[in-house]
This record gives sequence, structure tokens and C-alpha cells, in this order.
Amino acid sequence: MKDSPAPTTQPQSGLDDSSAVERSYFRVVIRAPIHKVWAEITRTDSVLPFFFNSVCRTPGFQVGAPIRMVSKDGKHTSVVGDVIEFDPPHRYAHTFKFTNLDDPVCTVRYVLKEVEGGTEFTLINEGVPAGTRTEKYMTSGGDFITRNLKACIETGKPTLGGRFALVMMGLMAPFTPKQCRAELWPFDRDIGKP
Repeated sequence: MKDSPAPTTQPQSGLDDSSAVERSYFRVVIRAPIHKVWAEITRTDSVLPFFFNSVCRTPGFQVGAPIRMVSKDGKHTSVVGDVIEFDPPHRYAHTFKFTNLDDPVCTVRYVLKEVEGGTEFTLINEGVPAGTRTEKYMTSGGDFITRNLKACIETGKPTLGGRFALVMMGLMAPFTPKQCRAELWPFDRDIGKP
């Protein structure tokens, strides 16, 4: 399978044109066994360069458990959600909300499939309202995640462009909005449903 550098989208059925919600797919084949890719996307003990140098915090990967993507110093939370599917090593899904935006909660799915030469990794964004900042960030973010996950697993480091973006994000960290402070996003805070 050829890697997809740009997302493909399909309108979700049952939604009227005014909501214009899309489902976006980002797919890549990673030259590694499925268990290695699974272990990487569910790692909670260190920084994940392909997830924008965040650390995934959760009391445990199980349906209903909260997740938080926090800065490596633990001071800021960029993304919050709740696990809605967890089927190792093939499927993992969670709700998704940027802490700095008032946009509605949506869903992110990770689907892994063993293929000749490695693992097909598909990131699917669902229920993202068209025209929102969340849509804009998730479209560029899906591409960043798939390209840099592949690079990190295959070479041990993000792409050159990914490394540059991570340096720039690090430089901007002191300007993170106050509403992203980690203490404002405890595990028991209700973030809503998609």
C-alpha cells in the first residue's frame, strides 16, 4: 500500500449539509511489527514526538478511562478525551478536545493492520465540524502524526520537518494559554460527548 500524505475525507451519513462534518483518514505503512507500533501509540512513560512532544496520561487504557496529552514538564494539557474503544493491538479510539478551543468534542480512531512488510496504521478523525479551528489543526496534525510515527519507529527520530516543528513548539511553550494549565483538566472533569 502506498502512503497517503494527504487526508481523504468522506461525509458522515445522516448529517445535514449545515453541519458538514467529515471523516478524515490518514494512512501509512510502517516497516515494523504490529506490536511495536501498538506499544508506541499507547506509551505513557515518556514524551511522544509524533504526538507533538506530549506525554499521554491515563489511569489505564480501558473503555471510559480519561486520557490527557500533557506537556513534558506536566504544566499544560493540550488535548483531553475518554477512551471509547480499546482492542489491542488493532483498534484504539478516544474522544478528543483541544483545551484551548471551544469547539465541540470529536473522535479519533487508530486502526492497525498487519500487512506484507509491516503494519498499516490508519488515523481517522470523526465528527469534526467543518470550518472550525479544530478541523484545521486536526488536518495538519493527522499528517504530522502519521509521518512522524513512521519515522520514529523506522529511524528512531521524527522527520526533519517534524524536528523543526517540535523545536518551534518548544519555543512557543511559554505563551501557552492559561486555560491549558494542567490543574484545570483533572481526570474527573467532564469534557462532554461527541
